[in-house]
Amino acid sequence: MTRPRCHTLSAILVATLALLLASTLLPTVGAVPAAPAPDTPITLTAAGSWAERWSADLSAVDRDDVNVRRTTAGLRLREARPTGRGAGSPHSAVADGMLLTAPRVLARPATRVRAEVSASVPRGAVVEAQVRGWRAAGWTEWRAATAGAAFDQPVTRVQARVVLTASPSGATATVRAVRLTADATAAVAAATPGRTYRVYATRIGLVGELTANGRTVQPRDHFVALPSRRGLSPLNTGDYTVRVCTTTGSRCEYAPVWDVGPWNTRDDYWNPSSVRENWKNLPQGLPEAQAAYQSGYNAGRDQFGRTVLNPAGIDLADGTFWDGLRLTTNAWVDVAYLWTGGGPRGVVGDGPLNIRTGASTSASIRGLAARLAHVPIECYVVGQLVAGPYRTTSRWNRLAAGQYVSHAYISAVYGGSVPVC
Repeated sequence: MTRPRCHTLSAILVATLALLLASTLLPTVGAVPAAPAPDTPITLTAAGSWAERWSADLSAVDRDDVNVRRTTAGLRLREARPTGRGAGSPHSAVADGMLLTAPRVLARPATRVRAEVSASVPRGAVVEAQVRGWRAAGWTEWRAATAGAAFDQPVTRVQARVVLTASPSGATATVRAVRLTADATAAVAAATPGRTYRVYATRIGLVGELTANGRTVQPRDHFVALPSRRGLSPLNTGDYTVRVCTTTGSRCEYAPVWDVGPWNTRDDYWNPSSVRENWKNLPQGLPEAQAAYQSGYNAGRDQFGRTVLNPAGIDLADGTFWDGLRLTTNAWVDVAYLWTGGGPRGVVGDGPLNIRTGASTSASIRGLAARLAHVPIECYVVGQLVAGPYRTTSRWNRLAAGQYVSHAYISAVYGGSVPVC
């Protein structure tokens, strides 16, 4: 197929979210389906008595980064066409990639981060600078920062990533620089903690292929995919973890989000419409693919114009599907998006770890907690002494009613102190 001629627009994408009563909401630069901005820069001045500024390092491309390369002109996609995922696949229909920068420790806590992106963006391609912030309960979701990202609580660390998406013809942007500014402004309302929705789950498979965060899928792997990068964990982390359970509650797995899909890539359906990136007229908790499949929403198509062939709102890697939930076919499941909650979290350092009904290795198994998953810890009890990779202890952490894991396998706890049950 002959590639159509690209009309390159040199764009300096500069935007600031002004959280003042008199402010005007600006469209997010690079959001689907908006076209790239014209050459005229957009510059707004933020309110605030102080600001911390720095430039993202775009020169270091390493294992945390996916499908990007550094050229003399700037950061570009390495492969500009999707590989291994055909037109009937529920995965992305266009090529994308991302560069993850090192977290920056701020000189003082901030509640807003803005990004200025200098890039050449061909028609149909997309560039987006996204950030997340660290607070006591862990990392926030990723947010687009070209229009300003505001946090509900002050954050002490900021991490940025640059996401590039090719046009359907394979044209890709070239990013020259990303400059970031952190400051303090009025905080947005806190998110509702612990959102849980019933969605349709499908099996990922794809052993040997790369996930959206750069992991090579292993046989019997333990992770999930959600149709938005807002909850995508960086490689080898469980910063964004879900608890996925059978509808009877008999089996559960805590698993990190390591891939994007099914069907859409900008459908954070667990968020309210005021935050949801696309499909804002759908009810919170309803994936666009489910609405398209069941009700003909968007003419029964996903964001790429493909006919949706199932109502999936989550994909499960084979180990999560077969071993964690013991499913034999695609099924409805109950999913808790754990980063929307609060309280202490434990990091599973070695796994998959058995979840038991009591504080003993003789108690029956209710499911699994994947390695690197961040699990909520309600409280702890004293039970059987266990020698594990991190300590020998009789402490058992209760994750939910009837769900216990030995503290011997928890590498770290953050987000507050854990009380006795």
